[in-house]
Amino acid sequence: MKPTIFLPLLLAVMISSPLSADNGGLESLRSDNIAEQSPSAAMQKIAESDGPMKRDFVQQPPLIPHDIRGYEVNKNVNTCLHCHNWKNADKFGATKISVTHFYNRDGKQLADVAPGRYFCLQCHVTQTHSQPLKENTFEPVDSLK
Repeated sequence: MKPTIFLPLLLAVMISSPLSADNGGLESLRSDNIAEQSPSAAMQKIAESDGPMKRDFVQQPPLIPHDIRGYEVNKNVNTCLHCHNWKNADKFGATKISVTHFYNRDGKQLADVAPGRYFCLQCHVTQTHSQPLKENTFEPVDSLK
């Protein structure tokens, strides 16, 4: 590349670099500068409660009231079903999976959990007492209050 073209191009890139660091006043959810390395926040503790937390909307999947770290859920194995299937739920004192989990997407009832409902963590999450990342005015529907 010719020096007469290369030098102005290099100069333009170097001058514009600090200007591109401006984020336009946007604030990240973590309230951190993403360009800086910061330590991760401590993991949330599992909520201690007398039972399941209240739901905020109709058809909200129940939250998981226990630690699931180390649980294996993949196409070959689903550790959740060991305790929550209908056969073992009473023995382990676990909540039985809903009958809706035995219907496929066409509405046909199956003898076992439907493939679309097999991966529990698509819908169910561990309950924690965490604060919202942003202020909001969400209110549960009247039927759930």
